[in-house]
Amino acid sequence: MNPSTLIGMFASIVLLVSVLFFTAESPESFLNLPGLAIVVTGTLAATFISYPLREVIRVVRLVGLVFRRENTYVRDDIKELVDMSRLWFKGDVRAVEDQLQYTQNPFLRSGIQLVIANTKEEEIFDMLRWRIARLKAREHAEAQIFRTMATYAPAFGMIGTLVGLVNMLEVMDAGDLDVIGPRMAVALLTTFYGILMANLIFKPIAVKLERRTEERLITMNMVLEGISLITKRRLPSFIEETLNSFVANYHDEIRDSGNKASAKSARKARKKE
Repeated sequence: MNPSTLIGMFASIVLLVSVLFFTAESPESFLNLPGLAIVVTGTLAATFISYPLREVIRVVRLVGLVFRRENTYVRDDIKELVDMSRLWFKGDVRAVEDQLQYTQNPFLRSGIQLVIANTKEEEIFDMLRWRIARLKAREHAEAQIFRTMATYAPAFGMIGTLVGLVNMLEVMDAGDLDVIGPRMAVALLTTFYGILMANLIFKPIAVKLERRTEERLITMNMVLEGISLITKRRLPSFIEETLNSFVANYHDEIRDSGNKASAKSARKARKKE
């Protein structure tokens, strides 16, 4: 399981337990099944009205990605690109074709196949960039569904609250606080459910999917750069160094704090001179 998701789920459980057991006389006071049904049913109904059925079903399947750690296999893609560049640099086209059979990345496979077919460099870039744009648009739309649900949930929470307030007004004439108080609490709980679901379920899932898309786009652009260098017949060592720069992890791209001491000593030495 994804460790950050696991930590988030644990923190959410701690939050809910704290709310239920330390801020109320009875945990059952936070349970309102009709109000929860209004929020859940209303949010789902509005989502199905807003989006085609196939998109909603596909997005539901993506929820599992939030809970598991997804490997990007960037290092494997770099190794495959460098190996193919060496074969291509030698002119061994048959060996490149044989290695393509074991390539797991379809984007990389398509790019190399276009290179082997002697496709013009501009046409290769146009086709691969179109695939990158298509993936970005599709996955952005998938994350947007959860952001839309995060908008609907509080709205239906307010609807549930209004329904509860109407029921409370019906007994206002009695003036019995033992009746009015519980109905007021029930009315407010639906808003609580809507806000909780929006900010603890739907928005975090949307952010997680967007971060996943960003990582996938970085990988695809790295592959695109590698294919570009192969078409230009650059040296395999240069290609490897360039691709490794895509996955290099620097604390700060502008200033390296680890070299502060050496920089200071260098300045002192220059002053002494």
